[in-house]
Amino acid sequence: MHCYRNKYLWQLPLLLLLAFAGCRNEKKDPVSEEEFNYTKSKMVEVNKILVRRDRQLIERYAERHGLDMKETETGLWYEIIEKGSGEKVRSGKTVSLNYKVSLLSGTECYNSDKDGPKEFIVGKGNVESGLEEGILMLSEGSRARFILPPHLAYGLPGDGNKIPARAIIIYDIDLLSVK
Repeated sequence: MHCYRNKYLWQLPLLLLLAFAGCRNEKKDPVSEEEFNYTKSKMVEVNKILVRRDRQLIERYAERHGLDMKETETGLWYEIIEKGSGEKVRSGKTVSLNYKVSLLSGTECYNSDKDGPKEFIVGKGNVESGLEEGILMLSEGSRARFILPPHLAYGLPGDGNKIPARAIIIYDIDLLSVK
């Protein structure tokens, strides 16, 4: 029996060598700068097309619904329905708002009547960048509507719950308090 074990013992180092060789982390050839730049330029072109398409969808929506909306440099569409007379929103302030979030199709996604008012500290980045940008235009007591293109909302993946990928969302808000 002892002889049988030694007969195959020489294979153990060979198996270990093969195992380590198979697990070795070989570096792959990096993508050439030319390939990287080509891909990057194509992605930029596609993004520009998508942003233009989103803008057209928002313009048509506003026209169809008779909304008097303005657009910021970032692409946020907004309409201040009622100007509040309270404290102006600033970075670092905590705001509380009633809201309704829906898609351009009219599908309601979230609503403070069901979920309770939304409260967050402005400037901390805990909400969609488009909502934060819009909130900074308001004072306590304001009512407003914001239309956020995907790049200012949940982007390519959506929120993983009720807001689908690359969705344009509408926020109807009542700014309750600024603290």
